[in-house]
Amino acid sequence: MAEIGRWAGRDVLDLGCGTGFYPPKFAEEARTVTGIEPHPDLVTLARRRTKRLSNVTVHNGIAQQLPLPPASVDVMHARWAYFFGPGCEPGLGELDRVMRRGGVAMVIDNDGARSSFGAWFRRGYPNVPPPEEQERFWSMHGWTRVPVDMDWSFSSRADLEAVVRIEFDPATAEAILGEHDGTYVDYAVNLWWKRF
Repeated sequence: MAEIGRWAGRDVLDLGCGTGFYPPKFAEEARTVTGIEPHPDLVTLARRRTKRLSNVTVHNGIAQQLPLPPASVDVMHARWAYFFGPGCEPGLGELDRVMRRGGVAMVIDNDGARSSFGAWFRRGYPNVPPPEEQERFWSMHGWTRVPVDMDWSFSSRADLEAVVRIEFDPATAEAILGEHDGTYVDYAVNLWWKRF
């Protein structure tokens, strides 16, 4: 991400900030960090996590109606939040409004076309558009794809099982765990980015 869009001294939008895990990391270098999260319980947790950081604010809001003025964002970050390709056009329209000229938006999402986790993701979330449809969508909207290979490596089988059960519904999680041995999972994601 840092190779594509540096955030030091810039205004960052963390879209779908969840419990506020990433805003403190951006806040170490950014001028300001704004977290947007649609779920009130997560907004409360994100505000608690960032309350001592004077350059971070967290708002309850949605990608389709950002509570920000035009041309107010230099770097947008969304990680596993809302953007699954087709259907997210209203959120992309809001990005056109709030991004400054020369700013960069980055969306990190699962790559369902590769890796063990990608196969699990397709299985657990059959309503998410297939990988080839997502790739076509992002490309048509002027975004560039950077494939990233990573992994999960757990110190115990119990830890792996706990995380799989967080990520998937009970039936899917049990099927996955019944077929997968060990504590290692290969994992592929896409970093989609666009300069404005």
